[in-house]
Amino acid sequence: MSSKSALNKEVFIPNDERMLAAVLVKRRTKKKIPFLATGGQGDYTTFICLSVTNKKPTKVFITKVKQFQGSTSFVRRSQWIIGQLQQVNGIDIRDCAEFDLTFENGCDQWMAGSAVEKCMFVQILHHTCQRYISDRKPEFVNCHSKLLGGNSVLNNAADSATSAVQKASQALNERGERLGRVEEKTGEMKNSAQHFADTAHKLAMKHKC
Repeated sequence: MSSKSALNKEVFIPNDERMLAAVLVKRRTKKKIPFLATGGQGDYTTFICLSVTNKKPTKVFITKVKQFQGSTSFVRRSQWIIGQLQQVNGIDIRDCAEFDLTFENGCDQWMAGSAVEKCMFVQILHHTCQRYISDRKPEFVNCHSKLLGGNSVLNNAADSATSAVQKASQALNERGERLGRVEEKTGEMKNSAQHFADTAHKLAMKHKC
């Protein structure tokens, strides 16, 4: 089972939520930790997750989840409702793994494992905001237009499926046309053979007489 599948199964499914996206990240800048909060559990990996509740009315959350080194379990640390998200900054529209998430109470600066992973997360996040937020949608800046327009992951998949169907249909039509031509040619040959047989029979009867 992949980390993201395990993450969904352990953290979100028990809370009757469905994880839409998750990206493995690390901070670009160290966060100041109060003195009394020191003495943590060691190294860890961090995931920023996007989830939606199964029950109506639908709620969408952005959750920070940690997995400490040597542990197979996940720990939910921080959570925001999607309405608290004010801005998503892609930093650079070119290949760049960095992005910022600005909420009402502050800004988190992250670096994803790769530019592709960041783009996938930002794209799904934008699509989710458009679907579930009716007013005061968050601002998406320094993000490639393809991530925010109609060329979404889902649309690309749909386009690919449509293209495959069209190609298959075209191939069937071409095959049908070829079969039609073969049947037509066969009919012509059959008529020609029948005409030849009739002519030969008439000649045979003439010579017999």
